[in-house]
Amino acid sequence: MRYFFIVYILLIVVVISVAGFRGSHSRRPPLEVFPDMDRQPKLHPQSENSFFANGLSSRKPISGTIARGRNFEVNPETTGMEYGSYLENIPVKVTGELMERGRQRYEIYCSPCHSSVGDGKGITTQYGMMPSSNFHDAKNFFEMTDGQLFKTIEVGSKSGVMSGYASDIPVQDRWAIVAYIRALQLSRLGTPEDVPGEMQSQFSN
Repeated sequence: MRYFFIVYILLIVVVISVAGFRGSHSRRPPLEVFPDMDRQPKLHPQSENSFFANGLSSRKPISGTIARGRNFEVNPETTGMEYGSYLENIPVKVTGELMERGRQRYEIYCSPCHSSVGDGKGITTQYGMMPSSNFHDAKNFFEMTDGQLFKTIEVGSKSGVMSGYASDIPVQDRWAIVAYIRALQLSRLGTPEDVPGEMQSQFSN
């Protein structure tokens, strides 16, 4: 019993020594069990840093990123919708550069499931997955508006089979993919009347 009281008293002394004086003032430095939690290596704004080539610790934002807390501009180009309805046509100028960008992004994000020609028989079908949606299905895709395609890329399919790519594909690239999908569809479902008049003579033979 005597040892019990001795241990008990020592325990009280230890507890009071460690926590009993919390909130009191002292000129002595505090006891730091994990000093790295208080003194972490970090970059100070506008200070010199030899790690980077320009010698500055402050870095410019990565291209395409949006600062936390910044309001995202809501307009037809960023949402694919106007007055509660999907845009009928792509709201950006379709150029050769945009089409090439769309082809590149399509090959990266879309072709594994939808295939390079858009028939839904991508390489994933070789690993037991069912064929994906066929972009040449007139009822389901060819008749969809450009805004609907844009929104599907952003949030995913209604069935949930395809996840959204909002965090991976920027707005401009989504429209580029939409433009390229339209080109794939015209390559399969287009008619001679879809060819501009000044170019029809090239296909007369």
